[in-house]
Amino acid sequence: MQATIAGIGCALPSGRLTNEELERRVDTSSAWIVERTGIRERRIAGDGETTASLGVAAAANAIKHAGLTPDAIDLMVLATATPEQPIPHTGAFVSDRLGLRCGSFDLGAGCAGFVYALVVGSSLLVAGDLDHVLVVGAETLSRITDPEDRSTCVLFGDGAAAVVLSKTPDETGGLLAWDLGCDGSAADLLEVPAGGSRLPASATTVAGGQHYLKMAGQEVFRRAVRIIVESATTTLEKAGCSAADVDWFVPHQANLRIIDTAAKKLGVSRERTVVNIDRYGNTSAASIPLALAEAAEGGRIKEGDLVLLSGFGAGMTWASALLRWGAL
Repeated sequence: MQATIAGIGCALPSGRLTNEELERRVDTSSAWIVERTGIRERRIAGDGETTASLGVAAAANAIKHAGLTPDAIDLMVLATATPEQPIPHTGAFVSDRLGLRCGSFDLGAGCAGFVYALVVGSSLLVAGDLDHVLVVGAETLSRITDPEDRSTCVLFGDGAAAVVLSKTPDETGGLLAWDLGCDGSAADLLEVPAGGSRLPASATTVAGGQHYLKMAGQEVFRRAVRIIVESATTTLEKAGCSAADVDWFVPHQANLRIIDTAAKKLGVSRERTVVNIDRYGNTSAASIPLALAEAAEGGRIKEGDLVLLSGFGAGMTWASALLRWGAL
């Protein structure tokens, strides 16, 4: 048995933050942002919108798309870097609002989180003889981004997407191969320093802006291209495939220059690369499933297509997965 995607859904805040609005807030320009990142606008959560509420909406859409009801879900894995609160896990809130009564847990692997969760969910579905596993990627990165830091506030947005995994007896379908990794020595390149056991919240940490996301952008860029190419290549080799066999490359939407450079090094054309960073920015664990959902719902990804997912993020983590797309 293999795990295949049986349903997919997404949820986006209605609020938009354009480059032109950012020009009025910090010392930057829309032309500079587009040239350096490819981003033109990003979605921003409003009052009452949270990681959990976006996750609920995306998950409900995925369950409905799969032709199921919440009571059919046997397990939920939720990937996020912006949890609802420290305790309990965000999945508890999502489960309650959806009416789930199955097991659930959060998975934190930064922007690689969704692919991690996809691999974990697929493995548990097959090994545990489950019928349906819900995998969610949900983020509200605007809540941890310093609005005055022009190096980060132009990059990040909010959103959520989810997939329902179901079993298929087709050995040539579903999740074919994957690669996961982490280089913890580079953990300080992308982090929120305070708020955990090492540096608990205090008046000093709040005043010092240590609860905001910090990023060494140039070094992250340098590592990202190499990591994406190496991880994606490893995954293709495990599946006995080459880049020429890939119908669609769905990378983490962090920076258009990273996407273009990695795709070129892999040997995948822009026409076969899914890109939506211009409208959403970097949505971390929601990034890959949002792009996947748009491509699937737009009719670009079709049954039988080989789809390569590849992400990298804080940790520094990386994750790639190769899927044979099933009928939706």
